[in-house]
Amino acid sequence: MSGYLQNAAVFLISMLFGLYLVAVMLRFLLQLVRADYYNPLSQFLITITNPPLRPLRRWVPGLLGVDWPSVILLVLLQGAELCIITLISVHKLPDMAGLPLLILARLVGLCVWIYIVMIIIQVILSWVQPGAYNPATVLMHQLCAPLLHPLRRLLPPAGGMDWSPLVAIILLNLILLLVVTPLNDLGYRLAGLALMRLY
Repeated sequence: MSGYLQNAAVFLISMLFGLYLVAVMLRFLLQLVRADYYNPLSQFLITITNPPLRPLRRWVPGLLGVDWPSVILLVLLQGAELCIITLISVHKLPDMAGLPLLILARLVGLCVWIYIVMIIIQVILSWVQPGAYNPATVLMHQLCAPLLHPLRRLLPPAGGMDWSPLVAIILLNLILLLVVTPLNDLGYRLAGLALMRLY
């Protein structure tokens, strides 16, 4: 029974931390690309992420167009999630030598997956509801534009098809395979968790 409870606890913690990490990451990315601040979804993300960010902003300023308080919050949240899940799963904390690499791998992976999902949703919407307007599609367009516009310049439409989303998804998956996975594996080894995969 303890194994079932342990799995349930890991699942709940992963879900709760994961959802909040997505919210903070989206807020960070939206600020990075200067997306519409007054978009209802932007305001929702600001509202739910402001409580932990307010105290951080008193001590950590933004610099060079980067919202460093959001970066620090992402690192703290991801580190806390990894430590709690490791503690529940193997009853010890990960070695500090590997924790920074695990945090980096998880956050880069989260960012990549957010872009993959957004690009796929944009493609589907372009098929079923071309030209439709809603706050979510506006934000997705603003977030994906810095990635897709350079690809569109390199790959003009062929056969009436915009191939930039497909190329972007391929490149993002290569980042997962060639950057995130090696970082994750190295982090596990350095953290003393080489034989374990948390989630």
